[in-house]
Amino acid sequence: MRDILNDLDAGRLLSDPDPVRRAQIQMKAPLPKRFYKTATVEQEGEVFCVRLDGKQARTPGKAPLALPTEAAARLVAAEFEAQVDVIDPSTMPVLRLVNTAIDGVAADPQAVLEDILRFASSDLLCYRADGPQGLVDRQNEHWDPVLDWARRAFGARFNLAEGIMHVEQPREAIAALGTVLSMKPQPMRLAAIHAMTALTGSALLAVAVDRGELTVEQAWTAGHVDEDWQIEQWGQDAEAMARRAFRKREMDAAAALLEALG
Repeated sequence: MRDILNDLDAGRLLSDPDPVRRAQIQMKAPLPKRFYKTATVEQEGEVFCVRLDGKQARTPGKAPLALPTEAAARLVAAEFEAQVDVIDPSTMPVLRLVNTAIDGVAADPQAVLEDILRFASSDLLCYRADGPQGLVDRQNEHWDPVLDWARRAFGARFNLAEGIMHVEQPREAIAALGTVLSMKPQPMRLAAIHAMTALTGSALLAVAVDRGELTVEQAWTAGHVDEDWQIEQWGQDAEAMARRAFRKREMDAAAALLEALG
């Protein structure tokens, strides 16, 4: 069900789940001109709607762009306001997450929750290097506290392995994580957690951010321990740097949406 979290724009502007590839496609496609002067937020009942020149903004699926909190709606409105001559979805990561949640996740939030749990069954934090010692120490430093927290906070004990050989995780650990996710199964929250899980390779890191155990910066660093080690040893090319910067913006947007949802 991971395809349910791909951007849902009928393949024109948001046509690839990979952010860099999507940006490349968007650069080739003509972007729509900014057709509105102002983006505002208005409350309607229990939701907060984003309006463009007073008219209801809508998702690619034509659903009203309505969010459960004012803070979340203002994040989306700010992205609309930041557009200049054209509307560039690659610079609107919160909007893309919200569109995905409304048009996709809302139809089957349980499927998305289960997909996050599938990530957890092969979570990054459970696969350790057998050397060099510097990398081993760094993994231990950033990953052990999160595993310890998961054990203390919701009784989830995960098995560790060296190398890439798959290690089976206890059903009780996955079930415990599922219980935590089920406490707040809102589509936008699940979409943001799923995005952070995919960006870091770790459902545990994403849940730790959602629960306030880690900051987004701490989770990002923990999710890139191996990559940072390689960069320190061999350097990094410009394309890889651009790709990483784009993914970091996606991570920050997901964390900002989680915070705004409250």
